[in-house]
Amino acid sequence: MHDIWNPWHGCRKIAAGCRNCYMYTLDRRRGMDGSVIFKTKNFDYPLQRERNGQFKIRPGELIRVCMTSDFFLEEADQWRAEAFALMAQRPDVKFYLLTKRADRMRSCLPDNYHPVFPNLIFNVSAENQQAADARIPYLLDLPCEHKGVMCAPLLGPVNLRPYLAAGQIEQVITGGENYDNPRPCDFAWVQDLSAQCAAAGVKFTFIETGSIFIKDGKQYSIPNKRMQSCYAAKARVNVEGLEPEFALTDSLGLPFAPQDLYQRSFGPQCKLCGSRPICNGCAHCSSCSMVMPAPTTYGR
Repeated sequence: MHDIWNPWHGCRKIAAGCRNCYMYTLDRRRGMDGSVIFKTKNFDYPLQRERNGQFKIRPGELIRVCMTSDFFLEEADQWRAEAFALMAQRPDVKFYLLTKRADRMRSCLPDNYHPVFPNLIFNVSAENQQAADARIPYLLDLPCEHKGVMCAPLLGPVNLRPYLAAGQIEQVITGGENYDNPRPCDFAWVQDLSAQCAAAGVKFTFIETGSIFIKDGKQYSIPNKRMQSCYAAKARVNVEGLEPEFALTDSLGLPFAPQDLYQRSFGPQCKLCGSRPICNGCAHCSSCSMVMPAPTTYGR
């Protein structure tokens, strides 16, 4: 995918949200061991160029980092400074960092961190209330401009009100669980998170139902991930909120004119995608050319 940068691959399970990790499942299907951690051949992706000399990642793009690992994984300590250095060389790109190791974030920041990285958004996973209470305080204590919370896989009701009240969290993303023995996601939990974000004026995005979805006490099996995304998009629980504003500059520190930044575009299938509000736009790879039927609309 054009919006993902995995500088290293592999991870160790440390929390309830890790139990059915999608990376472990997909690695096993490929005959790999997800617990084996290694630096990838695509490590320098932020600096890679096309044949015409342009960066593969265009100015203004949003890149999700370490989606097959954890950016603050202990085993990656030997590579993280170099990864931060690559991001420092691309102040024109928005980098999305996500971690379950919130207690390590501050100690792992590079010496030249502030104010060199206004283009990073730090996010912590909060799959249940215990995880939220353990990790979000570390996020709020972090000296960074952009912060978010990922409640996925959502395993139970989560009260974010005291954390949203701090006025630092810019976005909340949620979704259900997939792959090995998925645990159910209850629509009532999603609705409650939506209401919390609406009250706080925080952007909220429901990206997928998960394979086992409960609504009004009835359980549904939805193994197809594209259909999960369709149902999420039709649920009408997203909160527009305020878009995080990134101060993107060129290598000399000069700001870009809006027309010179990457502009997201979407194909017809994107209308039914739950991730549309937070994604980098369509890559026009034709992998989703199959037209999916529009699912039943859920109300609040």
